[in-house]
Amino acid sequence: MLAKAAQLPADEVFLDLEDAVAPELKNDETRRAVAEALRGEWRAPTRAVRVNGVETPWWEDDLRAAVAGGADCVIVPKVERVEQVEAVDGVLAGLGSDAGLELQVESPRGLVEVERLAIASARVETLILGPGDYAAAAGMPELSIGAGEGERWHYVLARIVTAARAFGLQAIDGPYAAIRDLDGLRESALRSRALGYDGKWVVHPDQIAVCNEVYAPTAAELERAQQILAAYDEAADGAVLLDGEMIDEASRKMAVAIAERGRAAGAL
Repeated sequence: MLAKAAQLPADEVFLDLEDAVAPELKNDETRRAVAEALRGEWRAPTRAVRVNGVETPWWEDDLRAAVAGGADCVIVPKVERVEQVEAVDGVLAGLGSDAGLELQVESPRGLVEVERLAIASARVETLILGPGDYAAAAGMPELSIGAGEGERWHYVLARIVTAARAFGLQAIDGPYAAIRDLDGLRESALRSRALGYDGKWVVHPDQIAVCNEVYAPTAAELERAQQILAAYDEAADGAVLLDGEMIDEASRKMAVAIAERGRAAGAL
């Protein structure tokens, strides 16, 4: 499995020491295996480890394994308090690691604290929705991770991405567990993409292509963005009509954002 994962065309891969590992296997042998795997060759440019939550007895040993393997980032699950982020930051500093932090928002308490969590450490790079645990904590009538009508997730997704953008962080949507339902995955991804999310976790290789497509600008979007930028550059007074639409500084910023996303996706 790890050999296949190493060749996947994803932007980031993470090895999971939390939900994917049974309590009786949360031991040094498992941690050594994760550290060894991290030191291998990976196609993905970013390698991360999801440690156990700070309220568990395992998280510090998990951090040591992540650092030993040279992880670029540490994913901290079930974050609800600034002190939890500060504790992880402190251990990483003591280990001499410059790893970044990705925080999973997985409960209503975490959501109402998300703005403070975003600035709890200079290491924080990303905010991630954890839809399964969030649905359970919020009492949502849902039994499939990431599923459910869009309305029930709109506020949660919007608040996370707003906090991320306010403080210059990435916003990542959580996984969609029905691995054969690619249409449902696409619908879920399109909802968060429309709100400005940078990407989405996948749990199966077959889901990667859908997400890579959804979170990259379409050819039409890129063409329109380039038209807007060209028209704005030619404008003498900061505003111009393009195909009957007023183009001004706000339009330019929107076009720049699309162009930058296109460059990140290799489309420009």
